[in-house]
Formats: sequence, C-alpha cells, structure tokens
Amino acid sequence: MRWLVVLVAAPLFAQQTTTTDSITVTATRTETRLADTPASVVILDRQTIAASASPLVDDTLRQVPGFTLFRRSGSRVANPTAQGVSLRGVGASGASRAIVLDDGIPLNDPFGGWIFWGRVPATSLDRIEVLRGGASDLYGSGAMGGVVQFLRRRDDAVVADLSGGSEATRDTSLFVARGGDDWRASLAADLFDTDGYVLVEPGSRGRVDVNANSKHEAIDATLAHGATFLRLSHYHESRDNGTPLQTNETSIRQLAVGHDIGALSLRGYTSENDYVQTFSAISADRSTERLTVDQHVPSRGSGGSVQYAHVVGSRQALLAGGEFRDVRGFSNEDQFAVSGAVTHVRNGGVQRIGALFAEDVIDVSPRLSVTAGIRADSWRDVSWSPRLSALFRATDRLALTASAYRAFRAPTLNELYRSFRVGNVLTNANASLDPETMNAFELGARYGNLRANAFVMNVDDTIANVTLASTPSLITRQRQNLGSSQTRGVEIESDWRLATSLRASAGYLLSDAHTDTGKRLPQVPRHQATLQATFTPSRATIAAQLRWSSMQFDDDLNHFPLRSYVVADAFASYPIAPRVALTLAAENVFDRRVETAATPVITLGQPRTIRFGIRFGR
Repeated sequence: MRWLVVLVAAPLFAQQTTTTDSITVTATRTETRLADTPASVVILDRQTIAASASPLVDDTLRQVPGFTLFRRSGSRVANPTAQGVSLRGVGASGASRAIVLDDGIPLNDPFGGWIFWGRVPATSLDRIEVLRGGASDLYGSGAMGGVVQFLRRRDDAVVADLSGGSEATRDTSLFVARGGDDWRASLAADLFDTDGYVLVEPGSRGRVDVNANSKHEAIDATLAHGATFLRLSHYHESRDNGTPLQTNETSIRQLAVGHDIGALSLRGYTSENDYVQTFSAISADRSTERLTVDQHVPSRGSGGSVQYAHVVGSRQALLAGGEFRDVRGFSNEDQFAVSGAVTHVRNGGVQRIGALFAEDVIDVSPRLSVTAGIRADSWRDVSWSPRLSALFRATDRLALTASAYRAFRAPTLNELYRSFRVGNVLTNANASLDPETMNAFELGARYGNLRANAFVMNVDDTIANVTLASTPSLITRQRQNLGSSQTRGVEIESDWRLATSLRASAGYLLSDAHTDTGKRLPQVPRHQATLQATFTPSRATIAAQLRWSSMQFDDDLNHFPLRSYVVADAFASYPIAPRVALTLAAENVFDRRVETAATPVITLGQPRTIRFGIRFGR
C-alpha cells in the first residue's frame, strides 16, 4: 500500500464543545453563531442522532426536508453508486450534488462522487450540519447543492450501542476517547450486517429475485498532540444486490493529517479505494439471468488545503485559502456476450482541481452584516464561484436574509468513463461531459424559531441519464449535458420546546423542478415534509419521526412515476442501570409501500423492521 501525504485539505476542524444552536462551522468554514449566518443551515445534535430509529446516518438525515439520495432507498440495501446526495431538489443522477465532510475531510468517493455512509460510526458524532444551497464559493466542485458535515465528539467518553432484530440485522457502534497532558486518542468502530429483503414488488418477482443484503466494517483511530492530529481509517463492505449474479464489494483506506498554527490551518488526506461490481441481464419473466459485466474499479484520491482566518477590528472577518485535489481511477471491465465471448475494456483517467478562495464578512451596522466570497477552481478551464449574502436583524426576533451566488460541479471520472446497469436499464458513460453550472438566489426570514426560505436555482449543462432507446428487454441511456433545468421552491421549518421534557420540530419543502423541455426533473418530488417529536420523562426517552414525500419520476422522459408515501419511525430507551439503557427501534411502523425505482420493474424501500438493543454510556 502506497500512501501519499499532501499537507494542504479541508476546513477547520471543530475543536470546541458547544451547544449546537450557537455554533456552525460549515456555512463559513469558521466558528460562527448560527443566528449570524445568512445561509440555510440545519443542525442535528447528539440527542437527535441518538434518538433516530435507524442505525444508519443517511436515514437519520432524512429528517431534513430536501435531503434525498439518488433514489429513495437507504444505504442498507441501495447500490453504493445510488447513494449520492441531492438537496433542495437540485437533481440527482448517482453522483452527489452536495459535498459530504467528516470533520472537514471529504467522504465523497473520489472516482464516483457517491457516499459510503457506514464509514462514520454514529456513536462518534457530536452533531451533523447540513448547509442547503450552493456552496462552491467555499467548497468548490461537489458543493453545488450544499454541504453535509459530520462533526466528531471531542469529549472523553466510552459509548457502545448494540442492537439486532428483523431481517437478521445486527449493528454494533463503538466510540472510546481519552486525553491528558496535551495528548488525545480516540477509537471509533461500526459493524453492521443484515439479510435484507427482496427489492422487487411481489407481483413482479421471479426465480432470480433474492434478498438484497449487506454488511460493513468501519474503524478509525485518531491521535492528536496539541494542534496536530493524525487519523487512520479502514472501511469494507459487501452486498448482494437482489439477484444471485449482482454483487459488489468495496475496500477503502484513508489517512488524514493536520496542524493548526494560530489562525493558519493545514489539512491533508489520501485514500485508496477498491470497488468491484457485477451486472446481469434478466429475462422478462425474471426466471433466468445472465452475467453481462464484471467491473473492477481501483481509484486513489489525495488532496488538501491551507486556510487563514483573521479578524480585523470588531466588525470584519477575513478568510482566505487554497485547495488541491488529485483523483486517479480506472474502470476495468470484462464484458460477456450472449455467445460467450469476453471483451476486455479499460477506461479512466486523472482529474486534478486546484482552487483559491476568499471570504469577507463585514458588520456594516449593528443590524446589518454582509458576506462576500469568491472562489476560482481550475479544472479543464477556470470556474468562478462568487457569492454575496446579507443578514438584516430587523428586531430582536426577526431577521431577513438574501443571497445570490454561482456554483458548479465537474463531472466525476465515473460519469466520464464507467457504464453501469440496473435491472434492464443500461446507462453508458460519456467522456465529453462539461461541468454543470448553477446561478441562484434566495430570500429568507427568521422569526423566533420559525425559518423560511424561498429560492430559485437555474442549472446549465445539467448532467442527467438521458434515454436513447427503449425496448421491452432493454432501456439504453447515456449521461449527457441535458441543457438547462430550473428549481423553484420554498422551505419552512420550526422547532419547539413544548415542555421541559417534550420537544418537536417540523419542516416542509416545495421544490418545483423542470428541465427546459418542460419535463419534471427525475428523482425530485414536488413536496416533502417531516415531523419529529422527542419525549424525555424522568428516565425514559420516546421519539417518533414522520416523513412524507409526493410522487416523483424515475426517468428523464417522465414515463415511470413513483408513488407518494408516508413513513413513520419510532424509538424508545429505558435505563436499567447508571449509563446503561435498553432500546427499541421500529422503522416503517405501519409497513407502508415505498417505491424506490422503476427499472422498469418497481423496486421497494425498507419494509417494517424492529430492533432491540442495549446502550452503554451517552
């Protein structure tokens, strides 16, 4: 194994231990009070994460209106290439339209842009920050739709969460941290295994349809001395994707380092990824299947950043820095013809992006603050990402915000060079893709605990899976720059402390997304809503989550609709000894049908599952 350490990566680590309603590091890359941030930011604190019914963090993030993966499936059974993030209905095609960070280090797969959500053990998290709206001015390509950042715990703790239940699901999440004499060490691990379920709807199943199962092991260790840290992590997962011949396996190794010198912050990381995937052709009656492609996709990503933050007087804060990323990956394929002939194909390449960025936050008056930022990313050409935002505190309870910005996303090596097949839908790569660019503006208002934003996002050269031909046995698509798309919407959310032991939150997103041909943008529902409530009497914790999504289309031609759905989850814990509690979690309590894809056969999301567990520490 060869490691390349690049001391130059990612935003400031959040070293403080603060209440999550007061500090955000994602929206400005520095410590900023949430009330002073003009961006749309949602924070899930440690208590919210612990009370989630699902053991997987992508399911926890579904409490944020506008957060979706490429398809409606969660990471438990979804193919990894379908686990990219979409926020606010900006669109989805497998690769994320949002960058996902682990304490500032990118988690997006360097080759494909999707996310392996099991890499971050839930017990190690202090909070999750979700920045909705373009953030290329600070984070560059990949942050066209926003940012999701996992922020780790910094306290001394021993925490373990063990559970098991339906579908032979077993999950163990562990976090141990100790410090002293300017040294600090932590260990985090997550072991997950499930037999899963049959993805295809009952009326369409055949002999080839079997359970989609998965298992993963994640472990990372961090050693810090003063302002210097080193983190090593390993992740491995394997999956059966719903038929005997469709499988995939992934191994990831990553090294991250950093050092802070006053206001100067240096970060660096390197990772190696081995990804193996098989595809098959399935007969119309789903009684037989034939292996069509066996892929091996090795990739390596390295990068880093240098960042300097400086406060000028009492009214101005400056931020400047630079980033670099180098990605190398190849798709090595064995293609199997009906005749039995085997064709060997190798595609791939190198992608380098260098960037410079700057941001200036000025308190023009006690009530008005203005943020101006700009970033230049060198890819094939130079992409400029400017931003201008303002926050006006009209009264002690009412604040008004406005932002205008430009963002972009360069195509991934996966979109350029790797083809894939899902069911009887073949999607070809396209080495001629251009970057997507987005011009957007938004207006917001905050009154007490009520927050509302209206936004318009115009994307040019939208990368989409475009249908080229369709027959009963095969639908052929290709990744193409579709033209343009527009998403207009409104997001409204609030949270309440109804009593000392009862708190609740709710959110709604209207996202009207169309292409320039008038078709609905695939994978984008027009309406989404969430509701969460947590009741903490003297000893127990009882939590419930409810989410609703309206109908959406699975394809660019709007031929394959996916029904609307409502899903309810529940969680409860009860202490049986100091720092020891029994837990009960139920997902999809009413066993509602969730259509996740049409390939063209309808596949379904997670049915009702129940898990029992025990939790040590807090």
